[in-house]
This record gives sequence, C-alpha cells and structure tokens, in this order.
Amino acid sequence: MKNSASLVTRRLLLAMGLSASIHRAQAGPAPQLRLLMVRRKGCTYCAQWDREIAPIYADHPEGRLAPLIMVDVDGPYPDGLALARMPWLTPGFILLRDGQEIGRYEGYPGADRFFPMLRGLINEADRWG
Repeated sequence: MKNSASLVTRRLLLAMGLSASIHRAQAGPAPQLRLLMVRRKGCTYCAQWDREIAPIYADHPEGRLAPLIMVDVDGPYPDGLALARMPWLTPGFILLRDGQEIGRYEGYPGADRFFPMLRGLINEADRWG
C-alpha cells in the first residue's frame, strides 16, 4: 500500500511539473535582463571598473542575471533600445529588460558597493515586474 501511495504521489508531482512547464512555455520566454555599461575612452573610473569588476562580473549572481553589454557614450548603441534619456556621465550602468530601460546608476560606486547597487536595481525591477 505504501508503494502505491508513493507511485500516485510521484505521478501527481510529475503531472504538476509538466503543467507548470507547459504554462511557462505558453506564456512566452521570460523577459531578459541586460546591463548596459556606457563608457568613454580615457575614463579613469571605467578603467578602475575594468580592473576591479570586469574579471568577476560574469561569475557573480547579478552578472548571470543581467549579462553585460558595453558601449561607448558616443555609440553606436544596439538597435531597439528604449532609454529614458541619452547617457552622458561615464561609467553609466543602465539595467534593461528586453531592451527597455528599467533602472540606471551613473558613476562607479567602487568595488565594495557595485554589486549591492546592481542588486538594488534588479530587486526594484522585479518588484515592478
């Protein structure tokens, strides 16, 4: 009897998992977050970011959630971006969801504050969906 109940439970869990997977697939792909870093040649804070953050960015949880795109402040910018305003201060960090700006941080806050700042932008984006 115990094996029968266990089998029913496993089948029910499997069916629930498949149902959730089908629902997610029907809803379409999850929105994609990206972090746009706007930089300028000769920017000392950009160079500092390159030394302190660039080597570890992709391995950090926030880096995996929001892969990096780098652009020069003068462009060219990727097609399809919807920014609140054109950036002018470097480095600038613009969080994008499917190419639309959802948060921005201008200036480099230093190695100890960069990832908490980015986590705050991501959390704010999650809160507003």
